[in-house]
Amino acid sequence: MSALLLTVFTPLLGVLLLGLVRSPARAGWLNVGISAVSFAASAWMAWLLATVSEIAGWSFRVDAFNVYLLALTTFVGLTTSVFSRPYMRYVVSTGRTGERGLRLYHAMYQLFMFTMLLALATDNLGILWVAVEGATLSTVLLVSLYRTPEAVEAAWKYFILCGVGIALALFGTVLTYFAAQHVFSEPQTGLAWSALYEHAGELEPAVMGIAFAFLLVGYGTKVGLVPLHQWLPDAHSEGPTPMSAVLSGLLLNVALYAVIRVKMLVDGSLADTATPHMAGYLLMGFGMLSFLVAGLFLHRQRDIKRMFSYSSIEHMGLMTFAFGLGGPLATFGALLHMLVHSLTKSAIFITVGHAAHIAGTQHIDHIRGLIRTQPAVGWTLLIGVAAIAGFPPFGVFTSEFLLLTATMQSQPWLTLALLTGLAVALAGLFRHVQPMVFGLAPEGQRPVPVNMLPIFLHLGLVLWLGLAIPGVVSRWLDRATELITGVHLL
Repeated sequence: MSALLLTVFTPLLGVLLLGLVRSPARAGWLNVGISAVSFAASAWMAWLLATVSEIAGWSFRVDAFNVYLLALTTFVGLTTSVFSRPYMRYVVSTGRTGERGLRLYHAMYQLFMFTMLLALATDNLGILWVAVEGATLSTVLLVSLYRTPEAVEAAWKYFILCGVGIALALFGTVLTYFAAQHVFSEPQTGLAWSALYEHAGELEPAVMGIAFAFLLVGYGTKVGLVPLHQWLPDAHSEGPTPMSAVLSGLLLNVALYAVIRVKMLVDGSLADTATPHMAGYLLMGFGMLSFLVAGLFLHRQRDIKRMFSYSSIEHMGLMTFAFGLGGPLATFGALLHMLVHSLTKSAIFITVGHAAHIAGTQHIDHIRGLIRTQPAVGWTLLIGVAAIAGFPPFGVFTSEFLLLTATMQSQPWLTLALLTGLAVALAGLFRHVQPMVFGLAPEGQRPVPVNMLPIFLHLGLVLWLGLAIPGVVSRWLDRATELITGVHLL
């Protein structure tokens, strides 16, 4: 239990410390140190969970599903903080923000990490809602950090759209509590996920069906599902690049995690009704729509960070579709895709931050010839795009192959749509990336100081997961698949 508390509450202590530190250099290193402690605690917790089925207490619960997401969140938070330290000092040197803005950034970075870890670790659906709302508020301040008219507009759009979504999720949470009132004698038990899951078959099915619709739309706004996605491209393009890395690589996972936790309750509640697969069908519909629409919008982008934000929407749609498809193979593939997408996309956004500094702009048409200007940045951008596009032998290829195989087995009529979406997204990415990497570099484009360690580490792990999934990761994913599907794997 101490490992869990240390994992979750270390970033909260970091908020207080980083709000007081005035030295930018010390604040950057302190941010890295706090992230390292949280990651070490999560690794300790994952090691402990290898011998037990769950760790529970004080409204917290860690099982096979969320332990690997907790470890992933702290790991990406650590590597992004390593990139963030020199990157944000460079931003301060350019005058885009000052020392007060840097203090706000570091404090909100750790508050963002705390809210995500709290959302993943809690056993209470009410606390889950509060944590996701807290993540929204902390990232609003990060999106508006530069205080430009565009950044303020993006922050307001993010706040309003996600505020509406989270309000709908609150109503869905209230309905879930209402559906459980006739089951539990103690009122406080009505929001405990573990208790609800144990008695899912006794929950009022009609109310749970309505609750899931509200929760899907509410948390789906945070996932970035079409047509609820409008905030995401603006937030990515106007906020600091390290924020984009953790927003795309981590927050979207947390929101999808909340949806799947509720789906597990709804599936149990509707098991003996005329519509036992309602939740799965809704996920498949929203997921496929998001996957196809985002792939088409990739072709129309002119801002490099907006382009990769639509790539995130595409991949979150693919994961949502896979969880809706259900079954051990699709669920295992979706869990693996959550892992490799987070690692790959965060590496890409770090590379994009370097590319934008080299070119002095985020406009795609003005970023050219990166291999000639700074080969390390150019090659890692190309490799990162190849990885996220699903080229072998990277892990994204493995997870997408599993999802394609599961679709062919259970819903073969959707295979063509899935293949078409993958081809359209691939064409959209390489249509823009090829001239950025191999084009003629414009005059005045000069090398800048870069920190490539997080990029190499992330892409190396994605390559490793594509070649051979380590036994410990495979066991995590197997156990999580069994928990979600209820099917025991051999």
